[in-house]
Amino acid sequence: MLADEKNKQPKPSIFGRVLSVLIRAVVLLGLLFVFDKLLPDISQQTQSFVVAKWQQMSLLQQELPTEDSLPSPLPGQNLTDTWGAARSQGRSHEGIDIFAERGTPIQSTTQGIVSKVGENTLGGLVVVVVGPGGAGHYYAHLEDYADISPNDWVNKGDTIGYVGDSGNAKGTPPHVHYGIYINGSAVNPYPLLQKN
Repeated sequence: MLADEKNKQPKPSIFGRVLSVLIRAVVLLGLLFVFDKLLPDISQQTQSFVVAKWQQMSLLQQELPTEDSLPSPLPGQNLTDTWGAARSQGRSHEGIDIFAERGTPIQSTTQGIVSKVGENTLGGLVVVVVGPGGAGHYYAHLEDYADISPNDWVNKGDTIGYVGDSGNAKGTPPHVHYGIYINGSAVNPYPLLQKN
């Protein structure tokens, strides 16, 4: 009998039970509020990620650029093949320079996904767009960026930035350095660009 009496716990008062229910309700409402605020962001981020991955897979199935298939990033400007020219520290030029007035809009030569909007030591302000076949289109020495971010989709002709002289081009005439990378290796973009 003593064991039965020890196992019996006194029933909480009505006040205690109501307080317990109220605390649980407040916690539940708080969690619902937090989920309501977080879930749209999480859902949108997940959707954006899935769309970007689908677009990347689609781009990889497309053909790489071919001779004279790409428009110039600076329409109307003179194109000169500066590929392979000597550069400081024993480097060779892995792209071409296209000169224009500072602030001239730079157009994407291809549809694709923006993979980088940022800076590096040599290129200064740079944008990288991954296009058909997985080719990386590299735009360097920008004055400023257009309103783009990584994972954004751009179409051929969309403005991605503006001509400048950032990076190791500081003090040179404003231009865009345009390079193409296929399987991680630089290729000469000049033959791939349509000439004016």
